[in-house]
Amino acid sequence: MVYQSPVGARDLLPLDVAQKRWIEDRLHQVFHRWGYHRIITSTLERLDTLMAGGAIDRSTVIQLQEAEEGALGLRPELTASIARAAVTRMAGTTQPLRLYYNANVFRRAEEGSHSRQQEFYQAGVELLGAGGLLADAETLLLVADCLNHLGLNRWSLILGEAGLTRSLLASFPLAVRDRVRWAIAHLDRITLETLPLTPELQEQALLLLDLRGNPAEVLQRVGRLKLDAYQRKALDNLQALVELLTSSDRLSESLPLVLDLSLIRTFDYYTGIVFEVVGQSDSGQQVLGQGGRYDQLLGVYHPQGQSYPGVGFSLQIEQLHQVLLPTGQLPQQTPASDWLVVALEPQAYPAAFAYAQQLRNGDEHLRVELDLGGRSMAEIHDYARHRRLSHIAWIKAAGDVVTEAVPQ
Repeated sequence: MVYQSPVGARDLLPLDVAQKRWIEDRLHQVFHRWGYHRIITSTLERLDTLMAGGAIDRSTVIQLQEAEEGALGLRPELTASIARAAVTRMAGTTQPLRLYYNANVFRRAEEGSHSRQQEFYQAGVELLGAGGLLADAETLLLVADCLNHLGLNRWSLILGEAGLTRSLLASFPLAVRDRVRWAIAHLDRITLETLPLTPELQEQALLLLDLRGNPAEVLQRVGRLKLDAYQRKALDNLQALVELLTSSDRLSESLPLVLDLSLIRTFDYYTGIVFEVVGQSDSGQQVLGQGGRYDQLLGVYHPQGQSYPGVGFSLQIEQLHQVLLPTGQLPQQTPASDWLVVALEPQAYPAAFAYAQQLRNGDEHLRVELDLGGRSMAEIHDYARHRRLSHIAWIKAAGDVVTEAVPQ
């Protein structure tokens, strides 16, 4: 029998881990510079927490057996867990809360999906307790800083407005509204053209599908629609955000922006801006991250239903890895050790351990290996060359040390 990882999961070998850490370390540097603090939440959550008040489809959650406190599941994303922790464990903390995470999430593969992957790695932030223009702008500019710090230059940010789009969809009959929503989310023009809609509603559906492109042009087209007071306010807020982000060449160059009011996210707790980060590679487009504003989600977990605003994003580590790999920036091999300490005889074992620890204590960045015996000097030299070790320390019984540099 050949033992393999479960369907939908995979092992990360040392080089995979080194490349993953390269990405994560650079993201953490950016998060720290913007004043964010790391939070680690439980991998296991109660099912009602994971469903975020019905905003997350139960079918996407990998469920475990029933526990005394109810059904448990593996988190399909981090926002709901962080919202729960903020409300229950960080109540009374001065706001805004700037939190970041780096963790794995689990999502049941869709029926008929080409990818059976069920475990994913994400890094992202949540900005809690701050609404309005500046918080939205900070979030989008933080995304841009992350990608630019990774050295990516072929990407764009697709920006939408969940509340406005949802409101515009409300004019469609309930019987077909979900199908219209699905078709717009999947850019499926053929389905929209074949749905049982009046000519006026079909024209509106196709208009929503095409509200994508240069921000100024899209805003102008939406502004010509018959909008109610709520829709007009949402559009004005969106326009103010776009104007802020494009107000200087320095900002607009760091954030390649595309406005897309057909953008509809999978999770249904978003109330304001929503966005996706799309990267270009030789194999085509890839979604590198996504996020948005969720101003009612925290109220789901508050004992009195009290809510406060939130906005955040997640970046997909695997997709970032795929687009960065051809650039040559990622490590091409695992880090080599600096020293190999070899006891020449059993009586030298204590001195060998002591010398290896002395080297480690002298420089916390040194990698020091201990030879575990059973090899000739020629085999030890061959091992050192293959493993790219830079020095060997030969330890004699009396504790004397002879060092040599390993030719590469």
